[in-house]
Amino acid sequence: MKVRNYALGFTMTALLMSACQNDQNKQADKTAAATVAQQAATDTTAAGDVTGLAASEKIVYINTDTLLTNYQYFKDVSSRLKNKAQKTEQNLRSQAEAFQKEVAKYQQTGAGMTAEQQASTEQKLAQKQQQIQERSQKAGNDIATEESEEMKKLYDRVEDYLKIFCEQNGYKMVLSYARGNSAILYGVTDLDVTPEVLKGLNEEYEQEKAAAKKK
Repeated sequence: MKVRNYALGFTMTALLMSACQNDQNKQADKTAAATVAQQAATDTTAAGDVTGLAASEKIVYINTDTLLTNYQYFKDVSSRLKNKAQKTEQNLRSQAEAFQKEVAKYQQTGAGMTAEQQASTEQKLAQKQQQIQERSQKAGNDIATEESEEMKKLYDRVEDYLKIFCEQNGYKMVLSYARGNSAILYGVTDLDVTPEVLKGLNEEYEQEKAAAKKK
């Protein structure tokens, strides 16, 4: 009896592509955005820094792999859901093992029962088997629902922070970079704001935890 072990496969690309866009650019084509970013990177390389970018072209990117690997909130949620899935699986496994013992006992003693006793026992065993299967399905669905809810919370947290981050730094767009799954093939390190965003997110989360402990 095995419950799926969910590990919070959050998708950050859509979030990071759109969080800092101007209202009039919210429907901009992603390909066009990537082209602009690549052109900005080329211009920056030629100029030697990012100061040559026009104010309306202040585009940066975040390495989502690095962000999720080092964002403490994400690590805490992942650990909690993983532990919950493991405990649920252990509980279901215990129920399944107890059921198998009942089946084995019936196989050993069933021959000495009357036909009516056999039918009654088999009916009870079938009901128990169905109950265990239903519990397993429900447990998997519950964890999947919780995972989905946590994904939305993570999306909201990062989006809210990026809006403030962009306003403070004058950025118009934040693109996402993930090795092997990104529209950005190359970008100079001056355009990578992952460390700053990660630092801010972790500080914000630590402040929330500290405030919760004082209550």
